[in-house]
Parts: sequence; structure tokens; C-alpha cells
Amino acid sequence: MERPTHIGLRHLALNVRRLDEMKRFYVDLLGFSVEWEPDPDNVYLSSGTDNLALHREMPDLKGPARSEGGPAREEGQALDHFGLIVREADDVDRWAAFLEGRGVRMDAKPRTHRDGARSCYFRDPEGNSVQIIHHPPISGKA
Repeated sequence: MERPTHIGLRHLALNVRRLDEMKRFYVDLLGFSVEWEPDPDNVYLSSGTDNLALHREMPDLKGPARSEGGPAREEGQALDHFGLIVREADDVDRWAAFLEGRGVRMDAKPRTHRDGARSCYFRDPEGNSVQIIHHPPISGKA
């Protein structure tokens, strides 16, 4: 069987403890829009080219609340980081300045990597590491 093709990472689902705070962070600070909010425990966001699902973690149920099913998070499973693609390298610096101006602490200030990418890192309210990245091979293709 031939390997199917794909167009890259376009969906991420996070299990979150503070759904309302996470929703405000991604909508108010990072500019996502609410695509669908099927119930009080799930919200689906989009920047127009992707989908970010936030599922309220339900500690007494040993997993997240999900309207569409899906596997529960395994014990010890951890997310390293996820990246939001920007079109221009200077956009990374603009994002860092914008976020710092709103009290978000940078884990890593903007820098250019060996491969020519430029990025910065910060954390969302649940502690997930978020990268703003200009990655030349794909940044102009969004």
C-alpha cells in the first residue's frame, strides 16, 4: 500500500484544566476564532487554516471530556511544544513584543536557527510550550 499524502500539521487537541482561561488566551491574545463550542467542556478554535481543540480535563473521569470521542491521554504522555507558523521572520519579533506587552513571559526570545527558521517560545495558561515560527519552506504556503 502506498503512503497517503498529507498537507502538514493542521489540527491539535489539548486536554486542559482551565478551559475558560485557555479559550481567552487563544482567542484574545493569539487571535484564534471560535469555530464550534458544542458544550461547556469543549471548544474548537481556528486561525482560518487549522483547528485547535480544547477539551476540559475531567480528573474524576480519568480523561478529557470529548464530544467526538478519541483516545484518552495516556499516563505520562507529554506535549513538547507546538508551533504557530508566521509568514515573515520579522513577524516572530512582532509577536514576542505583542505578547510581552500583555504580560506573557518569553521562555525563549526570538532567534534565528541554523536552518534559517526564526522563532520564540512562551507558555499558555496550562503550561504548554507554544512556538511562534517562521519556517522558510512552509511559511509562504499557508
